[in-house]
Amino acid sequence: MNEGEADTMRAIGLMSGTSLDGIDAALIESDGDRAARLVAFRDEPYSDQARAQLAAATQLALGFQRPRASPPIVAAAELITRTHVMAVQKLLRDAGLSAGEIDVIGFHGQTVAHRPDRGWTWQIGDGQTLADATGVTTVADFRSADVAAGGQGAPLLPVYHAARAAELDGPVAILNLGGVANITLVADGEPLAAFDTGPANGLIDSWIEQETGERFDRDGATAAAGRVDDSVLGAMLDHPFFDAPYPKSLDRNDFTVQPARGLALADGAATLTAFTAASVAVALRLLPRAPRRLLVGGGGRHNPTLMRMIAEQTGLLPEPVDALGWNGDSLEAEGFAYMAIRTLRGLPISFPGTTGAPRPLPGGTTFRPRGR
Repeated sequence: MNEGEADTMRAIGLMSGTSLDGIDAALIESDGDRAARLVAFRDEPYSDQARAQLAAATQLALGFQRPRASPPIVAAAELITRTHVMAVQKLLRDAGLSAGEIDVIGFHGQTVAHRPDRGWTWQIGDGQTLADATGVTTVADFRSADVAAGGQGAPLLPVYHAARAAELDGPVAILNLGGVANITLVADGEPLAAFDTGPANGLIDSWIEQETGERFDRDGATAAAGRVDDSVLGAMLDHPFFDAPYPKSLDRNDFTVQPARGLALADGAATLTAFTAASVAVALRLLPRAPRRLLVGGGGRHNPTLMRMIAEQTGLLPEPVDALGWNGDSLEAEGFAYMAIRTLRGLPISFPGTTGAPRPLPGGTTFRPRGR
């Protein structure tokens, strides 16, 4: 344990999301209970070659009935581990700290398939290799224990959302707009409620990349120039996922851009952006209480067209969490650092109202550096 408060630990959290844009690495100080203090953050973008390799591994994994080793996925796992080691080393350099001053790393890995309906979820990346390479105790495989107990294995960030929002006047909803969107309701004295709401940036990014070769709709400009096709939007919302009660979760590929095929570039972008916004509105109606505020983290908060559509659909002003002094880009990585501390201390990270777990459950597998 490091200097300062007796209970405080230094932890690094590593997150590589389903958007496949790169690694978020955050260094925090926390006791695993009260809200954390962010010490340093960096994002490490993937090369085009790395993105293509990870996308191919994901497509392959989706066809499996259960996780199994195959050469492309083994190679992708090695890539994930190697790039995450480099991200840790660069973050430590930025922070002016040595590995010996870090208590634990929370290593999420890369989700290649999420199939709780089949009893498994699959994140690639080798926790033992990362621990050995960095010399820091590493917690990985955060989701499997929850799924094995009958939970969804997602979302896991609600426990951190609750810590960050503890001082706010509730109830508040925290919306994460990554590849997939998830929402957490934090209300004083009430159990956490959370679930995936639907695609966030995932479909928009796929549409733009397939149609233009660009990675995303910068500033939502393409969607802003288009017209929402109400018939396509209605058909996409007519999906059993949206009527299902929570807890519930999604794989990045449970929805596709196929319904928008035949639309013009801008109209497709507008329709898919409206779909994300409408799915958030549906989710808010499922929550046990209406939130007073809607706080937004993740890359989608940088898309003004999406934020405007969410406001129109929900009647709430979506507020970027940065306005509270939080870092909306690092929130997920911070969360896995926080959960790594909780794992070392035997504290739960998933709950009946967040994943459908039968009881509050700890999670994560701990890897100690060998030969040190």
